[in-house]
Amino acid sequence: MPTFSALDGTELAYNLVGEGPPLICIPGGMQDTLYFGDLGGLSAHRQLVLFDLRGTGQSGVPEDASSYRCDRLVGDVEALREHLRLDQVELLAHSGGTNLAQRYLEQHADHVGKLALITPSAMAAGITVSGDDRAAVAELRRDEPWYPEASAALKALMSGEATTGSIAPFYYGRWDEAAQAHHAAEDGHRNLDAFAAFIADGAFDPPATRAALAAFKQPVLLLAGEYDLNSPPTAVAALAALFPNPHFVVRPAAGHSPWLDDPAQFVTTLTTFLA
Repeated sequence: MPTFSALDGTELAYNLVGEGPPLICIPGGMQDTLYFGDLGGLSAHRQLVLFDLRGTGQSGVPEDASSYRCDRLVGDVEALREHLRLDQVELLAHSGGTNLAQRYLEQHADHVGKLALITPSAMAAGITVSGDDRAAVAELRRDEPWYPEASAALKALMSGEATTGSIAPFYYGRWDEAAQAHHAAEDGHRNLDAFAAFIADGAFDPPATRAALAAFKQPVLLLAGEYDLNSPPTAVAALAALFPNPHFVVRPAAGHSPWLDDPAQFVTTLTTFLA
């Protein structure tokens, strides 16, 4: 796996998958990029630069744990761009990693061509997801056999109560064997301490981020999943409204990882946008 050094000396790693123009891929949840797979076959059209953020996957653990904070990771993305010797990059970010992509625009928008935000978080822009929005998305799954148990667990979590149930089925368009295996694999690939630092005080500056998004004139794809409890379409639509040139798409019956639910449609959407 190729590596390079961040400004503070931390060794960072990335993996190259597929052929074609490079597409830097930023994961969410401070987990390694294994969960991306080949993004539903997107690697047949683009060379995926799967970037393991510091403290995850094959990247090194920094001496300073506060360097996991979202705003401080901007320098790592820029160091990767410089390492790849690309004057301008195309970025794909997923989930919480989209906060990092948004903050990157504050300092380095001139180095970004097209930007694809997949089931994005809008924390960096100061957009919050209401409990009613999440409940409305959850209600769409009421005919699923797993709904009663998962719904009870969700209600307990939203009210601050302890629960032994799981809300994991709500994050997938289909709670089949593939989805269950994908979810189970996440446990060993996430750095929980790094994630806590990622969203620590000072990580976000919504006014600065909103100003950067408003000034970014390049095309931006914002892909939401109809069933996504984490990033409901209402929140993604609010984020899309902050960009001058947004391409807002809601994928029917898709969850938080839409490349798993309908790979062919996901690849078509991305290749059309990136063309």
